Amino acid sequence: MASLTAYLGLFLAAFGAATVLPFQSEPVLIGLLASGKFSTTWLVVVASVGNVLGAALNAVLGRFIDRFHDRSWFPVKASALDRAVGWYRRYGRWSLLLSWMPIFGDALTVIAGVLREPWWSFLLLVGIGKTARYIVLAAATLGTQAAIGV
Repeated sequence: MASLTAYLGLFLAAFGAATVLPFQSEPVLIGLLASGKFSTTWLVVVASVGNVLGAALNAVLGRFIDRFHDRSWFPVKASALDRAVGWYRRYGRWSLLLSWMPIFGDALTVIAGVLREPWWSFLLLVGIGKTARYIVLAAATLGTQAAIGV
């Protein structure tokens, strides 16, 4: 039961971290890895799936939020939205490989939604970027543990 709770907590942290909410999943992953009680592979899979699904939520929000861009309460100025759309159009879907980056990556996934990026390319590229980040983080954590003899 404790294992399920740990994996669920990691999933929720990773999901939240991919949205515009101020969550972080890295400390949770590092803590679970450091405990030595959990499968590294499953931790990376759970974190990656949660993070990709959180990014997909951003894209869904992007698909629906654009209709409100002329409202006074809209959180982004029209000029900033235009710049972001222009940037995405310039660099294209391949920029989704950078969706793992803090703050910038979240905005990128929302813009991909605004521009109606096809789901197959969105999920593939975001999945590659976010999974690679968790693999690197896990390898660095385990390598550091090995180096200091923990």
